[in-house]
Amino acid sequence: MTTLTSPSPRSAAMPPRSRWKGPWMLAVAVLHTLYAAVVFPTQLQEIVRRGVFNSVQKDPAVGAVVWFVLFGVLFALLGWAILLAERNTAMAPVPMRGLGAGLLALTLLGIVLMPASGFWLALPPALALCWPPRR
Repeated sequence: MTTLTSPSPRSAAMPPRSRWKGPWMLAVAVLHTLYAAVVFPTQLQEIVRRGVFNSVQKDPAVGAVVWFVLFGVLFALLGWAILLAERNTAMAPVPMRGLGAGLLALTLLGIVLMPASGFWLALPPALALCWPPRR
């Protein structure tokens, strides 16, 4: 009697050399958030001093830092999701071109608006996600 078995979860996953996009994005997110802690400590301390809740109010400098930190967290979540998709057999065949196109559009807009920024670091994984995966 033969039984049908599914391959091991990692057997059909992307080869390790193809699984760099998620870790890359996680590293960029960590650098982004650490940069905020080093460059904007005054604004972050002001948020704590104000009691966190409704601490931004109409202060554009504090608001900018909040968005800077939140974007780092969001980028980390996206990197983590991509890392899991790259490692998981069930998700590996899913084309990520749409995600790549969205990330590429956001990255290019960021580069156009702020050429002297870290948006350039999002370009490699954005382009890689737009290309079809190698089989």
